[in-house]
This record gives sequence, structure tokens and C-alpha cells, in this order.
Amino acid sequence: MLPTPEDTGAIDLAGRKILMVDDDRLNLRILRGILQNEGYILAEADSAESALAKYEEFQPDLVLFDVILPGMNGFDACRELHRRHGDQAAPIMFITAKQESEDVVEGFSAGGVDYVMKPFRQKEVVARIRTHLQIRRLMDQQHLLVDQLSRANAAKNKFLGMAAHDLRNPLASIRGLAEFLCDGSVGPLTPDQLELITMIQQASQGMVTLVNDLLDVATIESGELKLDPQPHSLAELIDKSIALNGLESARKRTQIVFTERAPAPPIALDAAKVRQIIDNLLSNAVKYSPPGSVVRVALDVKTDGTQIIRVRDQGPGIPDNERDRLFKDFSRLSARPTGGEKSTGLGLAICRKIVEAHHGTIAAENHPAGGCEFQVFLPPSLS
Repeated sequence: MLPTPEDTGAIDLAGRKILMVDDDRLNLRILRGILQNEGYILAEADSAESALAKYEEFQPDLVLFDVILPGMNGFDACRELHRRHGDQAAPIMFITAKQESEDVVEGFSAGGVDYVMKPFRQKEVVARIRTHLQIRRLMDQQHLLVDQLSRANAAKNKFLGMAAHDLRNPLASIRGLAEFLCDGSVGPLTPDQLELITMIQQASQGMVTLVNDLLDVATIESGELKLDPQPHSLAELIDKSIALNGLESARKRTQIVFTERAPAPPIALDAAKVRQIIDNLLSNAVKYSPPGSVVRVALDVKTDGTQIIRVRDQGPGIPDNERDRLFKDFSRLSARPTGGEKSTGLGLAICRKIVEAHHGTIAAENHPAGGCEFQVFLPPSLS
């Protein structure tokens, strides 16, 4: 049963443009009589070729195509319109006296959205056309909304990047000066002074980390992430990352051990970005594991050349009801760092985006013996 104007919200469609294509003048006259009282702007063509030319000038919101036309038929004309305009083509309804299923299927295969059967029944014709014009209008509104949201998101990313960039240098200066005071370079500090300066240093370090993460997110979401893929050894990058993160892990008496190292040839990757992934995974493993833990790192190679980085911690694992939030922006799970470390909720989201830029994947699973294992799959090339 077709919807009535009342069922579909009675959207005002006056002024919408319909192109009617039929080589039978009587059919065009009947259609005009049915549709002109609806307030539509109507145009006519008597062949597919003339309809294709008129389409560019008239820019209709809907096309009524007779199937049987001299020269090119309605199905082929429909395909041609979709070839020229793709998803932006106006919806096309076919006019036909045929009701065989093969004809109906061919019409939908050609890109048509509906049929109007001869002889015309006024209420049915009006209802079908109104329905598809409403759908077209709603789609136009959706496209406009998406465009507005895209522009707003681009402006947000630009502002976010500018703000983070302007904040990074003064925050780094505050952190550096706090470290300078903590070292006693300007003289001895009382215990209370040292405690306060240490708090300033830790707070500024957390803010620098957040600002850097915000800059990364703004860069990635704006489409400005540029990779510089060169042949690199993943094992060497892992070694460097372990050495760097080993200093921080030592404060929690946690060891980072490269337990499995499969022979792996160099692969094309952006070394700085992949180091960022590894650093983040190691930092998280240390952050969420209890003091005195062991973080195990492994490098595997699949038969197709894909290399797999595995980082396994001894933390609480990932609750099943929180897995879908793991790699999303600003997403924090119920697990908390065991040493009071700060978390921005951006690190894993950034990792995912960098991995995907390398045409790879990232996953996490709870280990049967406890803890969680993160896995990064990187293909041998970016082509």
C-alpha cells in the first residue's frame, strides 16, 4: 500500500522539477494533467537523446522515463545518466505497460527506483512520485548536513591544532624549568619545595603529553598525516623503544623483555610513526601492569611477509563489555594505571590510525594466563 501525503509528513514539494520522457504526446498530456495541480515544475522530452540534453539544462529532481523509446531505450538512458552523474543523478521512474518480472528486474538493475504503469491511475502516480521526491529532498538535506558537519569538523581540527601548537612550547618550558629546579642546579630545596616542584614537573609533563596527542589527532583527522616509508628493521625499532621505555619502567621495577625475535627482513614503513606505536604500547603495558611485572615483546613473520609485533602485559586485561571502546578517541576503560600515571584516552586511537595508514591492523586480546596482548600487523609494503 502506497503512503499518502499525510503518512509521509505532508512535506511541501511545490516547485520540485520533474522531467517527463515519452514519445507519445497523449501520455505526456495525461501526466501533465495529473501533476500540474501538485505545484511541480514540468518539462518534456520525446526521446532519450533529447532527455539527456534537457537534463543538463533543467536539472530535474525526478525523471519519468518511458521504457520503449525511438533510438536509445529508457533503461540505457538511465544507465547513461548514472554514468554521468553517479550518486548525484536524480531518481528515475519508468513508464511502462509491461508487468513481466524480467522487465521490472532490468529496470531496477539499470538504476531505476520505481515504475508507473499504463494506463495511469492518478492517485497511484501522485503517491509514488511524492514518495520519491520526499526521499530525494531528505537525501539532499542529509548531504547538506554532512557537508556542514565536515566543514565544522575541519574548522575544529584546525583550531585544535593551532591551540595545541601554541601551548606546547610554554608547557615544555615549564616542564624543563621544573626539572632544572628538581636537579638542585640553583641551590638546595627544602623537602616541601622539592615536593611542590615535583608536582609541577609531573603536571606539566602530563599536559605536554596531552597537547602532543591533540596535535596528532588534529593532524590525522585533517588528512594531513604524511608517511615517509623507507625500508626499516622492525626489530631495531623495537630495541630502541625498549631502551627508551626501560628508564620509565625501572621506576616501577618492571622489566621489558624482547622474548621472541623471528628473522625478519626490512619492510617499508615510517620509522618515526611506527616508533610512536611501539612506544605507546610499551608505555601502556608498564602503566597498567603492577610494579615488578614483566612486559614481553615478540616479533613474528607470516608466510605472506606480514610482520606482527606482540606486546603482552600483566595487567587486568580488557573487560568484554568495553572492547568496542578500546581504540576510540578519548576512550578510557575502567582499568586504571597502577602507579597513578595519567592517561589522555587518545594513545590507542592514534596507534590505530597510524597502523591503518600503513594498511595494517591492530588488535588486542586477553591472555588465558592473565594480562592482555596487543598485536600490530604490518604488511611488507604500502603498495
